[in-house]
Amino acid sequence: MSKDSARLTRRDFMKGVGSAALGVAAGLPSLACGESETQSLRPARSKVVLIRNENVVTADGTMNGELVQQMLDDAVVTLIGRESPLECWQEIIKPDDIVGIKTNIVYYLPTPQEVNEAIHSRVRQAGVPDESIAMGDRGIFRDEGFQRATALVNTRPMRTHAWSGVGSLIKNYITFVPRPSDYHYDACADLATLWDLPITRGKTRLNVLVMLTPQFHNVGPHHFDPIYVWPYGGLIVSTDPVAADSVGLSIIQAKRQLAFGEDRPLQPTAHHIALADTVHHLGNADPSKIDLVKLGWDGDILI
Repeated sequence: MSKDSARLTRRDFMKGVGSAALGVAAGLPSLACGESETQSLRPARSKVVLIRNENVVTADGTMNGELVQQMLDDAVVTLIGRESPLECWQEIIKPDDIVGIKTNIVYYLPTPQEVNEAIHSRVRQAGVPDESIAMGDRGIFRDEGFQRATALVNTRPMRTHAWSGVGSLIKNYITFVPRPSDYHYDACADLATLWDLPITRGKTRLNVLVMLTPQFHNVGPHHFDPIYVWPYGGLIVSTDPVAADSVGLSIIQAKRQLAFGEDRPLQPTAHHIALADTVHHLGNADPSKIDLVKLGWDGDILI
């Protein structure tokens, strides 16, 4: 599998976050994400792996589970740097951890079961018994497994969103609270504070942004139309959700420009990603601090 390193340009980033985030620097987190209004634990640089396979999504839209597992394995090996997927997962997750796999069940574009199964399989192989693994989305603040969790793995599909510009990794923790609407102010500007809750603080070990069939446009809340979904065939993997979201946002914006024939900003802009860095210090959103490694198929990669 071919691989090469690339860096997001500052211009790409500013186009992605929109006018509300212009001129701000952004950052990405380390293996255990830092506390929001306290001393930042983010590294000086963040590594993000984008892996793609042109055959992972079949012509009828179904996912090839074996290829999903291989993609996740290759991405994690590249990210963590051990020789085998198992060694990498043993670095990420310990046998005595209680693991919460935070997925997403949005009806039209949920986290694919193949992704959930690939993550669950490797967590088990790292030595965590089934009774110490929870998986869920809505209402997880009441779930005993997530309440007791010592480690979280965060995964969801990338899609445009009427309240936050995009729904991605940072926003995926909104179901850790009983009233998600409390976080809708100013296009969900302070979503990063969700990562400073007692149930989430410092627990996230890995983030997997699903770009297999992302959604690049919507009209109003909860809108879905298959004409705005395309088989990108990718996964974005990082220990830093802000960096991963920044990369995914740039791809979404590039797809919008290609589809509409013009630079059409998101409405609303996804400025919560930049603010997750500059205000809440969750991670690095600044393209100059993101080391992007691209693996696999590079056709129409858009970044």
